[in-house]
Amino acid sequence: KTTEYPHKAVVSTQSTGRMSSLKLQKRLSASVMKCGRKKVWLDPNEASEISNANSRQNIKKLIKDGLIIKKPQTVHSRARCRKNREARRMGRHTGTGKRKGTANARMPEKVIWMRRMRVLRRLLKKYREDKKIDKLMYHALYLQSKGNIFKNKRVLMEHIHKKKAESARLKTLQEQAEARRHRSKAAHERKLARNAQKNAEMFAHIEDNVAEEES
Repeated sequence: KTTEYPHKAVVSTQSTGRMSSLKLQKRLSASVMKCGRKKVWLDPNEASEISNANSRQNIKKLIKDGLIIKKPQTVHSRARCRKNREARRMGRHTGTGKRKGTANARMPEKVIWMRRMRVLRRLLKKYREDKKIDKLMYHALYLQSKGNIFKNKRVLMEHIHKKKAESARLKTLQEQAEARRHRSKAAHERKLARNAQKNAEMFAHIEDNVAEEES
């Protein structure tokens, strides 16, 4: 049977050994190999033999013979992603043109505050356990941290060292003042004793003179 077209050459529509559809074989192969149909490769040179396989047992035999193969997994490389991530850590590709949200949406202020508080409170707890600060100083610094007095851990450490140095200086001054008070008190007592002794000697001398005059 032929069909004539006025502007084209004669085309034959008679079947000329066209390869049969292998939908069934592809579906069975995908089921047997537990993959998708796109992963199934059928040998085009053995199409006639594959078309005769209409059971899972026959499909397994063809898979064993190598006529049906499961295609390898498509490579999805992360090399470019890793390279870009390293560049972002160095500050590249993060300009205004790359930003999609507000500053607070990209890094919430609450998260920054929570992280800062946890750092400061961990430091205070460690210092208290190591006996570097007492519980009174711990409580005062805890409330000051909550009141946004310290910007970071370094500022808090400097404040603690300054506080401890000031406390040591005041303690030294108090000890020196106490020692001066003791020294002055002892000197005053010695002076009183000397005066009393002098008065006693003087009175004794006067009494002796009076006794001599009377005799």
